[in-house]
Amino acid sequence: MSTATARYSGQLRTEATHIASGNSIVTDAPVDNHGRGEAFSPTDLVSAALGSCMMTIMGIVAERSQLDLTGTTFNVTKHMLAEPRRIGQIDVHFNLPAALSPKHRAMLENAARTCPVALSLNPEIRQEVQFTYGE
Repeated sequence: MSTATARYSGQLRTEATHIASGNSIVTDAPVDNHGRGEAFSPTDLVSAALGSCMMTIMGIVAERSQLDLTGTTFNVTKHMLAEPRRIGQIDVHFNLPAALSPKHRAMLENAARTCPVALSLNPEIRQEVQFTYGE
């Protein structure tokens, strides 16, 4: 069974629909590549997927250990290369609760770095991951 369906809307836009939930995502080409930049670009989604996957796996590990990660945030920054045009690096910066012990911090950081998206990306894409506690 398919995971999603998508349709080209014209003007460098697509709309993808998740089959199981019916939720949709619109993509737009970025301004620096002929688009309007009015929605996530496909490469923005890859970058956001990396951070979201890392956070989800950390959440699974936290629940098993009865840790509360509510309020944890992350920022992602995508760095593009020109020839050929592709993602060269993704920076992910997490802000987690200060109360986490060194043991739990190590456990969560390992979980993030071994999430399925991180392990699926081309190894030529640098993944710079930073963890800050208590900010």
